[in-house]
This record gives sequence, C-alpha cells and structure tokens, in this order.
Amino acid sequence: MSNLSQYDVAVRAEATLGEGPTWDAVRQRLLWIDILGARLHTYDPTSGHRTVRTLDQHIGAVKPRTAGGLVLNLRDGIAVIDEDDDASVRWLHHEPVPGRRANDAAVAPDGSLWAGTMRYDEAPGGGTLSRLTADGTHTTVLDDVTVSNGTGWSPDGRLMYYIDSPTRRIDVFDHADGQATGRRTFAEIEDGAGYPDGLTVDADGCVWVALWDGSAVRRYTPDGRLDRTITLPTPLITACAFGGPDLSDLYVTTARVGLENPHPMAGSLLVVPGAGKGLPQPAFAG
Repeated sequence: MSNLSQYDVAVRAEATLGEGPTWDAVRQRLLWIDILGARLHTYDPTSGHRTVRTLDQHIGAVKPRTAGGLVLNLRDGIAVIDEDDDASVRWLHHEPVPGRRANDAAVAPDGSLWAGTMRYDEAPGGGTLSRLTADGTHTTVLDDVTVSNGTGWSPDGRLMYYIDSPTRRIDVFDHADGQATGRRTFAEIEDGAGYPDGLTVDADGCVWVALWDGSAVRRYTPDGRLDRTITLPTPLITACAFGGPDLSDLYVTTARVGLENPHPMAGSLLVVPGAGKGLPQPAFAG
C-alpha cells in the first residue's frame, strides 16, 4: 500500500461545507458546491477563471445536463438552471420535507440522476436515495438512509457503489436496467479512520473515497483491498473526482464546519496532480 501527501491548492476558499466536485467535460471546468453556504462554484484549471453563484436554499449536488445548463439537488427537490441568466430554478421534482435537505448525487451510465437526502439533525433513517430519469420519473430506491453520500458505478456499469456514512461502509449493488439489487459490503472503514463520504470510480475500477474526520482519500481495488492513501492537511475531507483534460488530476473538496481552529486549507478545493485515470462522467439526460 502506498501513502502520499502531495497536493496543490486549486482554489483557496473558506467553504463551510465544500462538496461534490464534478468535471464538466463540455466546458472543461470543475463544478463544486458549498452546501451550507448555498453557493455553486465553477473553476477552469487552464485559465484560473472562477465563478460563484449564491442560491436561495442549500444545495447538495450539481451536475451538467446534456440539454445545457445544470441540474441541482436542492433542499426542496431536484431542479435545473440556465447559467446564461439569473432566472429562478425550474423544478423537475419538488418535494420539500421539513428538517430534511439534499446531499450528494451522481449520474448513472444511462443518464439518470441518483440523488440523496438526509435530516439536518442526522436522525437515523431520515434520508433517502432516489432516481430521476430523463422523462421525469422519480423513484425512491432506498428509504431508510441516515446520511446519503457517495454513489458511483464500475466502468462496465454492472456494479453500483454507495455510502451511508454512519455505517462506516462502502456498499456495492448489482446494477442493471436502472435497478440496484443485492446490496453487500465492499469495504469497511475502521474505527478512528473517519467516516466514508463522497466517492469516485476510476478507469481501472478502483474506488476512491473521501474520509470525513479522517484527513485522507483512500483508493480500494475492485476486490475491496485498500492499496493507496492520500494524506491531506485538514480533517474534513468530503468528496473527490477526477478532472482536467486527460482526467488524471484528483480534485478534493473540504469543509470547516464545526472546527474550532481550522487549518488554513479547510474549505478549499485541493488537487492531487496525476493521481490516476478517471472515467468520463455522463451528463444528466433530463
């Protein structure tokens, strides 16, 4: 197993709860968010150009759309926006639940959006994982989730990885025709190493997972063996994704919420150059 601590600061920021890095291949930029700051960030690593858009409610995730614009997993449901104007969001699925907010989301190989929710108080079983298809069909996949987090698919699309953070597990499902079945444990995070948060799957089928309160990103081989750890300077590591023109740079989001004496990098967007080889991510088809 290799241990590395080589990283750069892509965007120096003080995000309360930085999350959800996603590479937008069409516009060659990184999308990421500050959940509790209700901010949508974009970053072009070639030019260094950045934008920040503040929304009127907490945002759990953002993904590109094939039709243009972005799809957002928001506190009160799933919506789309057109970046070329400041018009209000347009709801695709509106389901406000008092005390509940959106969290991580991912786009499946078929272009459907798999979106998670959780209670603000993290009450057990208060969250969900749902699927929204291109035609607007909304289906609840899991209805007994505490903190719905990382979701991703194997290179052939036949496996789906999923994290409900308090379980300290990365689970794996069989995936076919929009269905996830046969849930089982892929890997477990030992006590004292933090909690699994966001994840991404690389071109070799390895699963990379961010460790909340663990100051690290780990890579697990397709058979569930830990083979690499990237140590980072701040404890609240939230999510990771490959980006850049050749998808070789690993972008990592961080948080500073609840830290009494946060590290200067807490809340920044970090990058580990040349960390591996990512998979092209599909855009939401709706």
